Amino acid sequence: MKKAILVVSFGTSYHETRKKTIEVCENKIKESFKDYDFYRAFTSGMIINKLKKRDNMFIDNPSEALEKLYNAGYQEVVVQSLHIICGDEYNKLKDMVAQYEDKFDKISIGRPLLTYIDDYRETVEAVKKDLDKMDIDEAVVFMGHGTEHESHSSYPAIEYMFRDYGINAFVGTVEGYPELEQVIKKLKNRNIKTVDLLPFMLVAGDHAINDMASDEEDSWKTILEKEGFNVKVHVKGLGENPYIQEKFKNHALDCMKELQEASI
Repeated sequence: MKKAILVVSFGTSYHETRKKTIEVCENKIKESFKDYDFYRAFTSGMIINKLKKRDNMFIDNPSEALEKLYNAGYQEVVVQSLHIICGDEYNKLKDMVAQYEDKFDKISIGRPLLTYIDDYRETVEAVKKDLDKMDIDEAVVFMGHGTEHESHSSYPAIEYMFRDYGINAFVGTVEGYPELEQVIKKLKNRNIKTVDLLPFMLVAGDHAINDMASDEEDSWKTILEKEGFNVKVHVKGLGENPYIQEKFKNHALDCMKELQEASI
């Protein structure tokens, strides 16, 4: 039986962060799927087009990748998402996979980082291992991507769990709720003086570099400094965390096991 593992992420046009995040996660999964041929896809058409035009680098979107696998005669396909939440991008991917259910003997999709309650716990524990000890008037502010999808509740949920685990952390989003405005209110209410600013995203790409860490007038760093906070910037995507990499690998393995058990 011809088997393939297709790893799907939003993607990034920044080569350095791709190597440290997406490619490391892909390689971890690849190592655990020795009987499977490896394939990659990005869900962002904008990034796919930019890489093609700028670097002559060709990346499939998920539909293109699945069509190629079907035409190549694969019978079993495991699709693993590297998305953070079960938002728009992941749900579009699920719909694409559903369209191919009749074309393969077996096909299944592995869940994003934050799906079940245990995923939240394991993610908080993974991030905690990566954080430095903080002073009493210091807090972590995470920049999440955000979504209009109902899964936007993932962001306040993970913040709640961070705090439950003793981490003085606040989560805001670039495109959704809560926004930086709500985060600043909470920081001031708790008399926070120093902010450690990190992306809550797989890669430290355009949002992290420009919207979060730059000296532009509307960046989170600049806004927080204007509000009187001492800001420490950490431009490091979640995908650089070895425990997060392991989580994605384990999600893919869970998906493979489900396929195997379904055929018994």
